[in-house]
This record gives sequence, structure tokens and C-alpha cells, in this order.
Amino acid sequence: MNRTSRHPMRRIILAAIVLVALVGVFVVRLVDIQVVRAAELSEEAEGRRSTAVTVYGARGDIVDANGIVLADSVMRYDIAVSPKNASAGPIVRQQPDPDDPDATMAVEIPIEQSAAELGAVLGLTGEQVKGIIDAKLAENPESDFAYVAKLVDTATYERVKALDIPWVVPWEHPSRRYPNGAVAGNLLGFVGDDGDALAGLELSEDECLAGEDGEYSYLHSLEDWVQIPGTEVIHKQARDGGTLRLTIDSDLQWMVQRIAEAQVQAVGADWATVTVMEAKTGRLLAVADVPTVDPNDPAATPEGDRGSRSFTAPFEPGSTFKAVTAASVIDAGKADALSQIVAPYRYRPANGADVNDSFFHEDTPYTLTGVLIDSSNTGMSLFGERLSDQERYDDMLAFGLGERTEVDFPAEEPGDLHGGPDEWDNQTKYATMFGQGLTTTAVQIASSYQTLANGGVRMPVRLVDGCADADGEATVPQSEGTRVISENAADQTSRMLERVYLEGWLADKWEIPGYRVAAKTGTAQVPDGNGGYLSGYLVSVSGFAPADDPQFVVSVSIMNPVKMNSSAASAPVFQQVMSQVLKKYRTVPSGAPAPELPATW
Repeated sequence: MNRTSRHPMRRIILAAIVLVALVGVFVVRLVDIQVVRAAELSEEAEGRRSTAVTVYGARGDIVDANGIVLADSVMRYDIAVSPKNASAGPIVRQQPDPDDPDATMAVEIPIEQSAAELGAVLGLTGEQVKGIIDAKLAENPESDFAYVAKLVDTATYERVKALDIPWVVPWEHPSRRYPNGAVAGNLLGFVGDDGDALAGLELSEDECLAGEDGEYSYLHSLEDWVQIPGTEVIHKQARDGGTLRLTIDSDLQWMVQRIAEAQVQAVGADWATVTVMEAKTGRLLAVADVPTVDPNDPAATPEGDRGSRSFTAPFEPGSTFKAVTAASVIDAGKADALSQIVAPYRYRPANGADVNDSFFHEDTPYTLTGVLIDSSNTGMSLFGERLSDQERYDDMLAFGLGERTEVDFPAEEPGDLHGGPDEWDNQTKYATMFGQGLTTTAVQIASSYQTLANGGVRMPVRLVDGCADADGEATVPQSEGTRVISENAADQTSRMLERVYLEGWLADKWEIPGYRVAAKTGTAQVPDGNGGYLSGYLVSVSGFAPADDPQFVVSVSIMNPVKMNSSAASAPVFQQVMSQVLKKYRTVPSGAPAPELPATW
């Protein structure tokens, strides 16, 4: 018997065992794939075939009071390349066959030609594009990413895409645009390259303006990455930001900026601010800062000039503040427009303070009106001391001084009232009566004059009229006023300021024919932030018109006008701006002359 046939059953059993083992292995593997790891493997397979796409939520527009767009969002594109793929060799491009118009032929395009084509679209030379690629490869031979251009527009993007260079990759980059350039630029602020709000209203109103990105995904083929129809899945809906409506009139803003800039250049000043406010509402119609910043290119402006000094640069208001002290004294019943004092050139009250006027004069029998006309520090001290320090301090707070305005502008300063009566020394007690020894901002002074113009009722300062979300639902800020002084005190102060306008030393430089105007000048020192003062002076004018029915407040501040270091530098700006405002809003001229009030007795 053949040996190979002695144990056939053993071989059959062995073969069966091996077969069962193999089947068992396959079964276990099948169960592992289809049951145990089914979800994991399915997710991995889908991950290889799935592409996630970000849907950008647009940042909301900023518009002026008339709906004119001051800031909006546009899609821009960053153009990047893959250096390692660019250096891999020529690309192949199908081009018409010159021998057969109906056919195409494969043509190799060397990197030098591709770089030149890309550079021509982006405003670069082929050598510059090639240099970017070579520099990245020198750092890392496996480099897969390098920027060639950033924030190009859609037309440029389409031209880049049409080149069909496989190692060129455009990336969507939502961007911010400011169609009117520097108009209200110091108010608007700006965003960074990553879209984050960095300054101005862009920052303070980010909750209104910011959009929220969404995401969807789709499946694609493995070979050519073509999207498979019907596989799109939305994971998160994008949400656009709201529309921020300002109180600013962009046409007026542009004009005010031009007037201020011309005067800054004419008098050699460091900077200027001009504020235009509605007397009855507290709405800011223009807030001009010079130098200005174009938020399309904030880096072109020095950092210190990119914000709004109207809110962020406190100064001693000087003589414009005397109107506030006079109103407080009248409101307390301690004087009226015709009350009398004898003002010396120098006054040394019992507490040891020392006050003098800016001009020499013999003892002068002034009325309160005359004190304002001649801007006498000693005369205002004699009237101001009729009130307690606490009474004057409480009125300062009621006028909105010593705290940030309702606008709450980024980096806004509250001003400094030197801690109040308990911390005032003997000199500060008197200095605060005529606008020294305390600091305010330009907007705070405008708000104080708005209170006087509005019959003693202070309205919240408003720069924003509301935010409308993507569905059109709007939120509107509250605008309820607060009575600060009596209507009688406000009216008497207004009439005294009219006499300042008519009889003060600038009467021929700020005349506005046809309208009654109430105004006051000031010359002030500016703190340097280190306990001292800057070398130059800040000259200012604040006032309102028509004085018989106040509609508009204008406040002008000019820093260090070296060619005209007095309020005469700010008076022409006040005259031009107020004239423009009255004309623009077709304000009815005054019907009767200002009442006569004697300056002396």
C-alpha cells in the first residue's frame, strides 16, 4: 500500500481544520469591519471623501443718519502657492493645435512662464514670484505654503483662477471696506486683517456688527474631487451682523473736517476737534478730529492720531466753563444776569488763594453779564463763592462732567474733577469756578452747552441711533433727558452769552448774519499725563444758535496754534461750521434782536 494513502482521513481533518481557521479569521475580520468598527471606518471613509466648507457671516454695515454706507464688508482673496509643487516640474496645459483648429495639444509650461503669468495679474514680476517660491524652499524643501498677495479683489481673483496653475491656491478672506475713506474715520475705527475689531465704533459696537460663520460639508469623488450631488449637509447656519445706524450726517462731517483741517494748517496747530450736536436731542451730527485717519489704511496714520480726541483728550476748559458756573449761581438764586460786584485785577480771598485776570484793569463794577463778556476770573470768583463747594460739585456732576458720556467711546476719558470738594485745596476751590483745576473732554463741554441751550435739560449724548439685526428688528437707545438747572437759569445764561457774542473781543470774527448766537471763548492748559502741562495752549469756542430757539451746539478746540495762540484761532472755525449747519438744515433766522444787558453799573 502506498504510504501516502495510509491516513487519508487525517489529511482531510487537517485540511478541514485549516479551512475552518481561515474562515474564522475572515468571519472575525468581517464582524470587526461591519459591526465592531463599522461606525469608525465609515466615518474615516467619509472623512477622506468629505470636504468641510466655511460659510462666512458678513460683518454688518455702519451707516450714517441718512443711510449712507460708511463701512461694509466685501470678499477679498489671499493668493498662495505651494513651493514644493511649483518646483516639481513643468505643468501641462491643453492648447489649440496650430495644425488642427479642431484639436488641442498638450504643452509643457515651465515654472518661469507660470510665475510670469501669475505676477502679471498681481502686479509683480515673474522674478519676484519665483523669488518667493525659492526663498520658501531654501527654508524648507518640503514647504507647501507661501503667500504671494493678500486681499486682492474679486476681479483679480477671477483672473488668477483663469490661469489654471495647479500650484496656485486662492483663499477667501472677508474684508472691511470704508467707501468714504477718512470721513468719520476717527469715529468708525477699524478691524485687523483677521477681521477682529480693533478701534472706534467697530470695537465698541462689535456685539451689533459681528457676524457668525457657518459650515457645511459635501462628499466628493476620490480621483478628481468632484462634488457628489445631493451630499451637502449644513452643520451650522451663518448669521450676518446687524446694521449700525449713526447720528452722524456724513456730508456735514466731511465739510466740518475740511474746515478744521484748513485752520489747523493755517495756524500751525497740532490738532483740532469740532463737535456739532442737536440742542434738543443730544444727537451728535458731526465729530471731527484732525489729523484724520483713513480706516482703509490705518497704518498710514500715526497711532496717536487714530482715535477721537473729542472723547479721549481731556483738557482744562478755561473760560468756556464760566457759563456753567454762572448758570449754577443763578439756579441757586444767588445772582441774576444784572447782579453786581466790583472786580479787582487781583483777588486774594480769606482762604489764601490768589486769583488774577489775564488783563490788567482797575477795580471794575461788573454785572454778571459783564464778567462773562470780559471773561474776568476775579469777577467769576466773587460770584462763584456764593455757592458752597458741594453745591458747585453736584452741579458739575449733573452737567455730565467727571464721568464718561453715554456714548462710552473706546478709551473715552471721564475728565477729572480733582476728587471733589474734600480734596480741593484753597487754590483749586477758586480755580474750578473759571475752568481751571479740572479737566473735561470736548464732547462733555458740548453737552454742557446743550443743557444750557435746551432750557436746563441735559439729554444723553448719542452717537448711535440704533442697531438693526439681519431680520430688520432694531434696538434704539433711550433718550430721556434730566433737568440740571431751571429754565430761568438756562434762559438768563443764554442771554448773557448772546452779549458775549455781540460785545466780546471776537465780535467781528464770528458774526453770523441773521441769527442770534450765544457763545463763549476759552484758553486752557492741557495736562501732560504726568502731573504737569504741555507747552502749548488749547483755544476753544463753544456756543449755540439760534439763541432765541436753540437748534445746534458747536464746540471747537484747537491745540497749540503757534501762529495765533488765542481764541481768535478757533473763532473762524466756529463761524464757518455754525453757518454751514444753519444753512444745511434750513434753520429759520431769528425774528428779534438779542435783549440788551448792561456789562457794568
